[in-house]
Amino acid sequence: MKTYTADSIRNVAILGHGGEGKTTLTEAMLFNAGLLDRMGKVDDGTTVSDYDAEEKSRHISISTAVAPFEWNGTKVNLIDAPGFFDFYGEVYEAFALADSALIVCGAVAGPVVGTEKAMSMCKKAGMPHMIVINQLDRENANFNNTVEALHAKFGTNCVPIQLPIMENGAYVGYVDLTTMTAKKFDGKNEKDIDIPANLKARAEELREALMEAAASDDEELMMTYLDTMELSQEEIVRGLSIGIADGSVTPVVCVSALMNAGVYTLMNEIINYLPSADKAPMRPAISVKTGEPVKVDPNGKFAAQVMKTVADPFVGKISIMKVFAGSIDATYSAYNPNREKSEKSGTVSMMRGSKLIAVDKLCAGDIGAMAKLQFTATGDTLCDAADPVQFAPIDFPAPCISRAVTAKKQGEDDKVIQGITRLTEEDPTIQIEKNAETGDVLVKGLGEMHIDVVCAKLRNKFKVEAQLSDPRIPYRETIRSMAEAEGKHKKQSGGAGQFGVVQMRFEPSPTGEFEFVNAIVGGVVPKEFIPAVEKGLVEAMRKGVLAGYPMVGIKATLYDGKYHPVDSKEVAFKSAARLSYKAACVKASPVLIEPIYQYKVTVPNDYMGAVMSDMSGRRGRTLGSEQTDEGTVIVAEAPLSEMFRYATDLRAMTQGRGSFTSEFVRYEDVPANIAKKIIENAKKDEDDDE
Repeated sequence: MKTYTADSIRNVAILGHGGEGKTTLTEAMLFNAGLLDRMGKVDDGTTVSDYDAEEKSRHISISTAVAPFEWNGTKVNLIDAPGFFDFYGEVYEAFALADSALIVCGAVAGPVVGTEKAMSMCKKAGMPHMIVINQLDRENANFNNTVEALHAKFGTNCVPIQLPIMENGAYVGYVDLTTMTAKKFDGKNEKDIDIPANLKARAEELREALMEAAASDDEELMMTYLDTMELSQEEIVRGLSIGIADGSVTPVVCVSALMNAGVYTLMNEIINYLPSADKAPMRPAISVKTGEPVKVDPNGKFAAQVMKTVADPFVGKISIMKVFAGSIDATYSAYNPNREKSEKSGTVSMMRGSKLIAVDKLCAGDIGAMAKLQFTATGDTLCDAADPVQFAPIDFPAPCISRAVTAKKQGEDDKVIQGITRLTEEDPTIQIEKNAETGDVLVKGLGEMHIDVVCAKLRNKFKVEAQLSDPRIPYRETIRSMAEAEGKHKKQSGGAGQFGVVQMRFEPSPTGEFEFVNAIVGGVVPKEFIPAVEKGLVEAMRKGVLAGYPMVGIKATLYDGKYHPVDSKEVAFKSAARLSYKAACVKASPVLIEPIYQYKVTVPNDYMGAVMSDMSGRRGRTLGSEQTDEGTVIVAEAPLSEMFRYATDLRAMTQGRGSFTSEFVRYEDVPANIAKKIIENAKKDEDDDE
């Protein structure tokens, strides 16, 4: 493939709900561009952009894939993004790579939640976009109903530029509303036909709406339209291009990707209507030298950002980048200001699915890849060391579900942790951490399927089996009243003995933290043994008196004791302190306490009742709500123990439209009936361990 400059490049993300045919549409375009001998199928695992083993076995897209092709003297970088919400981190990478988008919508189901999310993201980012009504080959496909549903959800600025011609349920051609001519598919070609009589009225109606939309953002076009009530094809294209660029118009086209019907026309529409890379807004950046915002000059020195990392089992780490300024070839050593390291020069490639194809160089506006960069991660900038800049990071969605992960085989826990750590390079929405209190190794992600795929990749790529379980809750224990007790440690076994006695008072700490008070007078416990008493308490409090969870929120006062001038030692006073702790805390109204989190749940108004009722069923309390552009935000508090699968349940309750964030706020007493079960289970586990 030859080298292209920004004015001849289109970077186009393909977005939409899972199962609407995005990958099949990508496959059809690659076939039409002469890059494939035949179209692959998602169900057969033979498509270019679904190349990962898990994608092939599950028949869904999991990772964003780049698929460049040449068409009419233009390079089109297609970016096929997953539609399932568990993999939406990949959609954010696709957005970072793209300058415009095709939003694929099924002709049977019409616009669904994935369509809504894609439209919302495009509008929020100011990204030009078109809607592609796909699957016109399916039974019950209905273009008009789908258009009406688009108008109901997104407004009448969604304007068709084509009207499908259907014969006996088959998609056989279309009316081009920009020219009011009809085409019938004839193999790879199209032949001109008369507009079918049954479509003339509908075509006139849609063309009128199209001309109004095309004229709406251009004063000259508006005057022409008002004077003549007509616009030429050239004027419509010009007007639509203006409206698409500023987001005021969303053209709607129709295809059957599986039958490769209408896809040739769509490829032309991409060139005609979607903006070239030189028209795209520059990504925000700062000067590394000054820390101040700077506008990168596309004609200046090389600057790019790595938007995705692929862990290839044969090639190693592949960094997919978008070039914003200058150019890069195999002789260029780029500087990474995020790591303050220089990367060695290497082969510059473009990536089509899983294949790396070497190119002479990449220019501003293009998307390419480099393998085996030593220091660079997703989101990092690569630039000229003499004039370093740093692009804004990708704002990935935060993980919302956690599972405890262990190795199935004893002794392979380190391999599991190392494997997941490697996978976080490929997918920044995966996180791994060890809970210091429970000892659980937690893998975090965007959904249960997301985490299941992590385990599958561990098996496929790193040959280690992992198993998942619910994380243990970091319960704690505390006391609600005051109690006193003596702790006495006396040991005589010949020779030097051990002796220490403490009298201690335990009560709730007003600060909520552990407090140790030395109230000894008269030297009944020598000062050199006082630290040993405190140390013994700290060690003892690691296990509570109810279920063995850490004890917190205690004020411990040492007010009396005894010692022996010869036999008293630090170890004796440590043991005495532990004994007094156990004896007193059992009498001081001990309770089990649990972590309470605050949840901010964003949902459309229609789901408020269901979400609030569900929160109540989780022992949650709704604190209030507020209206935002994205819906209603319900603020609630709930115990962590009730919320492990909330991400999955909220998705089911709201048909995928709900989202939430959470943060820890405090500990509260566990209700007595629930605490009883937790204590019984803890004692049973302790007996089993013995």
